[in-house]
Amino acid sequence: MVSRAGAAGPGGLALRLALLAAGLTAIRLVAAGLVHLTEDEAYYRLWAQHLAFGYFDHPPMIAWWIRAGTELVGDSALGVRLLPVLACGLNTWLLGDLAHRLGADERTALRAALWYNAALTVSLGGVFALPDSPASLFWTLTLWCLARAWTRGGIAWWAAAGVAAGLGTLSKYSALFLAPGVLLWLALVPGGVARLRRPGPWIAAALAAALFAVNLAWNAEHGWLTFQKQFGRIAPEGLAPVHLAELLVTQILLLTPLVAWFAGRGAVQAWRLRRAPEGSQRMLPLATSAPFALYLAVHALHDRVQGHWPVPLFGSLAILAAFAAPQGETRPARTVRWLTPAIGFAAAAGALLITALPAPTPLGAGDPSLVLRGWPQFARDVERLRRQTGAAWVGAESYGVYAQLAWEGAIAAPLLQVIERDRYRGAGGPAPDFSRPGLIVDIARRMKAPDIGRCFRQVMPVATLGRAGGLGHNQVYSAFLVSGPKRDVWVIGCPAEVRPGVWR
Repeated sequence: MVSRAGAAGPGGLALRLALLAAGLTAIRLVAAGLVHLTEDEAYYRLWAQHLAFGYFDHPPMIAWWIRAGTELVGDSALGVRLLPVLACGLNTWLLGDLAHRLGADERTALRAALWYNAALTVSLGGVFALPDSPASLFWTLTLWCLARAWTRGGIAWWAAAGVAAGLGTLSKYSALFLAPGVLLWLALVPGGVARLRRPGPWIAAALAAALFAVNLAWNAEHGWLTFQKQFGRIAPEGLAPVHLAELLVTQILLLTPLVAWFAGRGAVQAWRLRRAPEGSQRMLPLATSAPFALYLAVHALHDRVQGHWPVPLFGSLAILAAFAAPQGETRPARTVRWLTPAIGFAAAAGALLITALPAPTPLGAGDPSLVLRGWPQFARDVERLRRQTGAAWVGAESYGVYAQLAWEGAIAAPLLQVIERDRYRGAGGPAPDFSRPGLIVDIARRMKAPDIGRCFRQVMPVATLGRAGGLGHNQVYSAFLVSGPKRDVWVIGCPAEVRPGVWR
């Protein structure tokens, strides 16, 4: 296997993977500069302005990446997304090379890289600056280093795997499942337990823990903010197995049905080969994925799993799928191999085309790109209303509306999210003058005057605003003029009763 992996020279697999990664990256860079930021991206951009070792929702890696991108090319949509897009390209190359090192021939390895990019959460999600981007890259990089550690031995590659896993934990806590995954892999394959008697795996674990410790220390200093946010999901709140069916259907659609089918077949093949000479390699993507996949399945028994959560596993699933794809040059085999990625790329192209169309689109209120549309004009409308009402500051209930207004830069007054003030610890910024009235704006279905009245003594509705034509219920906003806060809104925020129906 080592000789096969090493045979890919500049004119072979390595070059073909580089060309594939470069082509897809170029397309994503164009889209990254043209598509408006999502609410989450605008929110993470605020993190990047105040670097730390942790934040309310996630570990710090996405903020560090956004800061680096904006320093390189400016505070623009492209700057925010630069490193995530480049990381998706690097991940493409690593996955193809990893598949080759696990025993795939060059065509199968290239297929793994291509099919990974055909998954909707990658073909589309690879454009956006989300924590899943560094999490996916460092997950793949960990497996890539482990494959080298297995075949080449020595401590260096084990140490590199530990560093990659540690960086993964600083991206998203899902990387914590890599440790039990690696132990499962070593327990299942011939000679794996013997590796545990050597220092390599333990050096890897120590390095990963040392890197994770910086976020652990930050949480200890900040009341375990991120831990409460993320690990609070673990506690079951009743049995609702419908979410498990929803998880399976959603992931099959996002991975694309044919890739999901072949990934399932590849997983069965890897399991059957676990005791064979090549089993140690084929089991690597399967065993390291199992603990996180099991957690997601258990979580889905009592709560919804968001569609993007499993995306770090998609690289491993693409490798398993590529191994199980039909071989040979018969017409049915070629058709299946061509059709499998075509479905995902066609869906992604259609979504980007819809986003590029001028508003309103023929889809009307059903246009999925409405969430990205109309923000510049909406911010100007809010600023105009602020001036008309004499408000000295502008607030929002949801972090998304607040972040988008901050991104647009049209509000010539202090901005704040009036609830969940823990999100902005250490974020600085000018404190509003609460002795003067403020304007609170958010989606109309979230805004209730009695709830706001629990936080302010005077609450007066002043306007209803539309964004992107006000076509859907998420594009209609209520605005209230408020004054006389009943508590320290800047430090602790409004009472819990005012929390909007925001899900993440």
